[in-house]
Amino acid sequence: MNLRDLRYLLAVAEHGHFGRAAETCGVSQPTLSVQLRKLEELLGVALFERSSKSVAPTAACARLIGHVRAAVAEADAILSVARDLRDPLAGRFRLGIIPTLAPYLLPLVFAPLREALPALEVEPWEDQTTALIDRLRAHELDAALLATEVDGPDLMSQPLFAEPFLAALPPEHPLATRDVVAEAELARDILVLADGHCLRDQALEACGQGGRAGGALGGTLRAASLSTLLNMVAAGYGTTLIPGLAAGAAQDAGIVLRPLAARVGRNIRIAWRASFPRRAAAEAVGEVIAGRLRGFAAGAAAGAV
Repeated sequence: MNLRDLRYLLAVAEHGHFGRAAETCGVSQPTLSVQLRKLEELLGVALFERSSKSVAPTAACARLIGHVRAAVAEADAILSVARDLRDPLAGRFRLGIIPTLAPYLLPLVFAPLREALPALEVEPWEDQTTALIDRLRAHELDAALLATEVDGPDLMSQPLFAEPFLAALPPEHPLATRDVVAEAELARDILVLADGHCLRDQALEACGQGGRAGGALGGTLRAASLSTLLNMVAAGYGTTLIPGLAAGAAQDAGIVLRPLAARVGRNIRIAWRASFPRRAAAEAVGEVIAGRLRGFAAGAAAGAV
């Protein structure tokens, strides 16, 4: 049994005519008829009821044709994947991205990615760092955009751009009158994300909290998203640190942004498996993103986003 004969079977079933099926398959009618006879002999059942005027699938054909379609589809998928592997910059590319980066970065880079890599079908997957790394190691993602280093010899990464943190303050907050805010001054009422978000640990470390929020306000909220933090800051509930790319959303909410005295921030990088055969695709995606964000850090740290 071979795929060619299965394709002949599908063509005859679709057209109900040996001549038209043969034309579709690019072979002569006698050739197609002979091969289908051989297939019937191999299977031990008649696939078509033939007459001088028509061709009709038999009950056996009706039972088998679903399996035939599935087999041909899977074979085509194998060929498609193999073609993509021959060209690492073509085909599906599953890209993980952390939640504190995805809504702000993706709108900036999708058009440049399409323009620079038109054959690459980038599929974003948003999740927390640990989950993204697990999916990367399980071959469920091709690469991931992270704000932390990757551990282990099975993973590789390259830095893309530095993203400074900014102090996010309610307009009436005493620190809102400052030109620059010292990180430690935010510790009393800083709001943080829930456990599992790398931004939570980075923000607390920057404010000298050693992995825990201090003060009543900082201790009563564990937000699941950065947008929740922004809304709570806008409502006067506390302060927070935000990554520079989120500055536009913060300003739209009426939040006052100030640069930090120590200019702390995070480094965004793209990670992939060391054994990933399409490393060139990961590097190309990284280069496009880095190019789009070139010069961003200096402007963001100065509050000029």
